[in-house]
Amino acid sequence: MSELSSADRHFMVHAIQLARRGTYTTTPNPNVGAVLVKHNQIIGEGWHQQAGTPHAERHALAATADAAGATCYVTLEPCSHQGRTGPCADALIEAGVGRVVIAMQDPNPQVAGQGIARLRAAGIRVEVGVLEQEARALNPGFIKRMETGLPWVRLKLAMSVDGRTAMASGESQWITGQAAREDVQQWRARSCVVLTGVGTILYDDAALTVRPEQWQWQPAYPSDNVRQPMRVVLDRQWRTPTDAKVISQGEGAWLLGDKATLTTERQAQLEAAGAKLNPMGTEPKTVLAWLAEQGHNEVLLECGAELAGSFVAAGMVDELIVYMAPILMGHAAHPLLQLPEIATMAQVKPLELQDARRFGPDWRFIWRLAEQRPTQGTY
Repeated sequence: MSELSSADRHFMVHAIQLARRGTYTTTPNPNVGAVLVKHNQIIGEGWHQQAGTPHAERHALAATADAAGATCYVTLEPCSHQGRTGPCADALIEAGVGRVVIAMQDPNPQVAGQGIARLRAAGIRVEVGVLEQEARALNPGFIKRMETGLPWVRLKLAMSVDGRTAMASGESQWITGQAAREDVQQWRARSCVVLTGVGTILYDDAALTVRPEQWQWQPAYPSDNVRQPMRVVLDRQWRTPTDAKVISQGEGAWLLGDKATLTTERQAQLEAAGAKLNPMGTEPKTVLAWLAEQGHNEVLLECGAELAGSFVAAGMVDELIVYMAPILMGHAAHPLLQLPEIATMAQVKPLELQDARRFGPDWRFIWRLAEQRPTQGTY
């Protein structure tokens, strides 16, 4: 670290900015950016754009015919294993780079320092840890999945000033305005999974898809190629209507429920409508572990107060994204969360505010549960 300079930090900032371009397309892989520098000038750059395509380092190397002696700045340790693409550590060695500056070691057990060791064994100077916190912030879900076997979970809620999320009848469309709803689209677009409960489907008939026409942000790929997240409905008694939008729109949805309540007839009806069924139950940690096993990094939880409260009570929520509308809905309306009784101040759940900004007449607050710190940085 002693050799790191302001130039090192400058070029790593640029690599981090490049990595962010893959936010909506790289899953289940991490977002990675790379910059090749020679004589203090950028001669090549790139970012990982989509799983199964070349990694950031290979894009940067392809942009120049002479990387010999150059310094490569990369936000994540170059891979050392053969996946759908070849090892990036080998590509850097073959190109003859003289130095590699890495923001953070890869938490993937298939790499986990092996790429660094391979580079050093080839005589390349390697520095690790420059802007590590910022680099970790690029991939909260990937890091958490590799370190804990669980995805990163964001709970999205929309409420009135008096903390209500739906009328007593269940009506909730729409609490917030158009600008806030457009912002929700980018959270869905970056998520691997949108998870909800059957109540949301019964009351709102929510499709939970990404709708590019409602999304002002322009992705690196054309809007008609925006990746749709996997949609999962927790439905213990298999009550999801066969004509629900969550099934009929997009590629269908997964329904998770109790095996004991699933009849052969009901299974046939739902599968004929396009649903995929897994009678594994609906316990939060079990569901999330199943999603992580399939390579899902980030989960967006969009649901009612009861299911939201169960995930918070189980310690399975990393962030709360709360949209607050300038309205009052009254004490009879549904609360933000249904949590187990909290009888004393010693039992309250402290939160840390990460971000606050306005969307039209509404405000968006991002809160972190203070006692949960599975990864570092601000996401």
